Order: sequence, then structure tokens, then C-alpha cells
Amino acid sequence: MFYPLSAFIAYRYAKSNKASQTSFVSFINRFSVAGIALGLMALIIVVSVMNGLEGQLKQRILGIVPHIEITKTPIISESPSRTSSENEVTETPTQTAEKTQTVTLKEISETPIEGVVATMAYREAEAVVQSRSDLRGVQVHGVQPEVMIEHTLVANNMEQGRFSDLTEGSFAAIIGRSLAIKLEARVGDRLRVMVAGASVYTPFGRMPSQRLVTVVGVFDMGSQMDDKVMYMNLKDVNRLMRDPKGSEQSLRLFLNDAFNYQAVVSALTDRVGVSANNMKTWRERQGPLFDAVKMEKNMMTLMLLLIIAVAAFNIVSALVMVVTEKQGDIAVLQTQGMLPSSVMWIFVLNGLFNGIKGAGIGLVLGVVITLQLNNILDLIGSPLALAADGRGLPIEMDVVQIAGIALLSLLLCVLASVYPARKAMKIAPSQALQNE
Repeated sequence: MFYPLSAFIAYRYAKSNKASQTSFVSFINRFSVAGIALGLMALIIVVSVMNGLEGQLKQRILGIVPHIEITKTPIISESPSRTSSENEVTETPTQTAEKTQTVTLKEISETPIEGVVATMAYREAEAVVQSRSDLRGVQVHGVQPEVMIEHTLVANNMEQGRFSDLTEGSFAAIIGRSLAIKLEARVGDRLRVMVAGASVYTPFGRMPSQRLVTVVGVFDMGSQMDDKVMYMNLKDVNRLMRDPKGSEQSLRLFLNDAFNYQAVVSALTDRVGVSANNMKTWRERQGPLFDAVKMEKNMMTLMLLLIIAVAAFNIVSALVMVVTEKQGDIAVLQTQGMLPSSVMWIFVLNGLFNGIKGAGIGLVLGVVITLQLNNILDLIGSPLALAADGRGLPIEMDVVQIAGIALLSLLLCVLASVYPARKAMKIAPSQALQNE
């Protein structure tokens, strides 16, 4: 025997057949195992689907919205000098000015920052786009086509045209498929873009800056931003804004993980000295949406964990009845020299073995059903096309997350076994044998 006596007895009892137990205890025992398996299976499926949906939102929306945008010219200001407790020194305005310096956007773009994969000169403006049939408000993004081709998902989701068609001086534009449908515009059509932020005075009053642009491409990210964004060459947008030198353009940062934006912001603030007022992150625009998705994911996880907890605590009632039924056997083991702590471990390990059986079954079923979920939905005649390619539910399985859920289920089973195990440990052999 290469393992402790407590584990041997617990294992023998856990794998024993129904004949060695009362029918009711056996039913509760199997019911708790089935409940753990079903709860864990459901949790794996739901969490994997929610991860996939969150990943799709991250890909579709954050593929369009700038991850971080640094506006204008940030200012670096050194921390004010400390005043000595013994000698107070007052700095002159000249000394204070010497400790304040500026850094250009070009210098920021050349500074290596962990998490930033690329930078791009960028400009964004609110505009109104008019076609022959409709009028829509959009965000005009002035971009550098070569950077967009290399570092954005929009360039990989072009239905027509390509970003290289946004040549300087052509006043060409790329719009989303949703916006093209609403404006009834096709590639080759001309749209009128009006920007109120660059208005001019005319004999007829104040008029917005406007220009006819040609649609050269259509993208489809499948997001809510598709009908709100229009891409143009950065130089053309500067001319449209009556700022041909680009003195008001900003710097757009591309991150390898948009959710890791806080570390990049801290690095820009601490190392480069960029003021927080000069930075805009995707959280300012899309933060509430991702917070809502995260809250929904957490609440569904909590709800299913409670189902597992209810199933796990069914082990309590089963083991309590077993302790009551096996009082004579426990007393015999104690008279033969088994320590009360060893008796306690028999029931703790019994609950753990039941948890292992339930978690193992649930883990296998959850992984298999998750991998075949879209095929199962097709089979029952209710397919869901929510993925970017329209082929079903987006699924993203996280091995670490699934392992954590399985271990948490086992921990709940162990905790549920503590009370009946302590009750078994406190059985007095003399009184138990007297009642037999």
C-alpha cells in the first residue's frame, strides 16, 4: 500500500457500488456529482462564448478607434524644488522657466515605449457628409495610408478598394459598408464633406469648410463604428481644416494589446512627461460598452459558480448521512488505533474524490461541447452568426481560466466535506458501539 490508509478507505468507498450504500445516500451522492459536472460544463461554455464576444468587440471596435491619441504639443514640467526646513529658497521666474521644456510629437514617436508597436501622425474632425439621397454626421480620420495598411485590421477588412488609393491631393475617401448603404453611395461616387470646425466668412455669412471627395473604398468591420467613420489622407484633411502645415494634428499610438493602455499611459507620463490632459484613450469613447460586457460576463460566471456551489454542498447532506450510518465502523477503526484526524481525512478525501469525478466529467463535456457548439446549433436548426466571418458564435477558450474554474470547483467540494468530516472525528467509540 503506497498511499495513506485514509485515502485508501475514501477511494474504496467513492468507487463502491450502490449495493454497499443505502439507495437514498447513493442517489444524493450521484446527484451532487452530476450537479458539479453540469455546472462546470455550463460555466466553461458560457465563459468561452463571452470571451469570444469580448474578443470580437475588441477586434471590431478597437480596430477603428485610436488606442491612444496625443494631442498638440505636450509640456514637460519638472517637479518643483523642495524647500528646506532650515533655509527656505524662493526661485525666480527665470529659474522656473529654465526647468520647463517642451517635447515635440516627433520626439515622442521616436521614443521606444513597451507595448507601442507603431505611431502615426493623425487628425480627426467632426463633419457632415452629404450624398444625393441623405445627410449623415461622421468622424473624418486623417491617416497615413502606409501605416494603416501595416498596423490596422481595417485594411484587412476591405470589401472594395485599398488604403493605398488614399493618395495625397486626390481627396479620396474610404467609408464603412453601413455608411455606404445609408448614403446609397458606391465606389466612384462623389460626396460633399462639410466641416464646421474650419468655417470661413463669406458675403452670405459664415460657411463651413467643404469639399467634394471621391469614394475609393468600402470596409466592413461589422461594428457600430462602420457608419460613423470616414478615412482620408492626412494631408487632405489638413487642407480641409484650412491648416495645410498640420500644426493642429496629433499623434496616434498603436498598441499590441489595447486593454494594456494604462501601462503605456503611465510610461508616457513618467518617462516622457506627457500631461494626462494631452492624451485621449479608447476608454473615453468605448469604455462604458466594455464595462457592460465585463459586468455581464462576471455576473453570469458568479451565477453558474453558485450552481456549482449548490451541487457541491449536496455533498454535505450525503456525507452527514454516511457518518450517521457508519458510526459503528468509525468506532471500530478508532478502537484499532486510527487517529481522529485520520477519520476526518477519510471523509474530506471522499468529498474530494466526488468533486474530482464531477469536475472531470464536466471538464470533458464542457470542452467537447464548446468546440462543437456551432455544429450543435446548426444541427438543432438555430445557428447564430455573431462572429466576424458570419460563421457562428465566436469562441475563445482560455486554458488558465478553465483550469482555475475546475480547481475552484474542487475547493468547494473540499470545503463542503469539512463539516461532516469533523462530525465523524468527534464520534466517541464507546457510545457508538453501545448503540450498535
